[in-house]
Amino acid sequence: MKWRKSPDALVQAFDHCLPSVAGVQRKAMFGYPCAFVNGHLFCGLHQDGLIVRLPEARRNALAATGASVFEPMPGRSMQEYVVAPADIVADRDKLRALLNEALAHASSLAPKQKRPHAAKKKATAPKRKPARPARKAARAKRATPARKATPARKTPRRPSPKRKRSS
Repeated sequence: MKWRKSPDALVQAFDHCLPSVAGVQRKAMFGYPCAFVNGHLFCGLHQDGLIVRLPEARRNALAATGASVFEPMPGRSMQEYVVAPADIVADRDKLRALLNEALAHASSLAPKQKRPHAAKKKATAPKRKPARPARKAARAKRATPARKATPARKTPRRPSPKRKRSS
């Protein structure tokens, strides 16, 4: 399934209504513009919809007005996120209020801890201990089974002389 690009009008509305508060970062997620605070995604775009992270009571209230649980892939729902109804997205004042609610909810969560980058993980990975010499000798004995000596040939085989046939 290939995802569609968000319409330019939706991207412009998102950028215009996004709260400009210290700590809010605009990044891309799933290839769409999103906003984060303290490492938490609180709103973003996905295809033709706007997703927001809200507390359960507010999600239920929005669901009654036409919002749906966000599923980036069928059967893979992100429970704390809802796709905002089209009437809220169309009205910039309502959209701005909804994004501020999402920001307040995400700001109330504990900040996420940053994960170390892959390059740092490799550098700090524990090194393997060298094998003990006694074990090496024991492995060497087991690895090479004793072979039977084959007698060396003294002379190379000669082709047998061809006999003449008598007729």
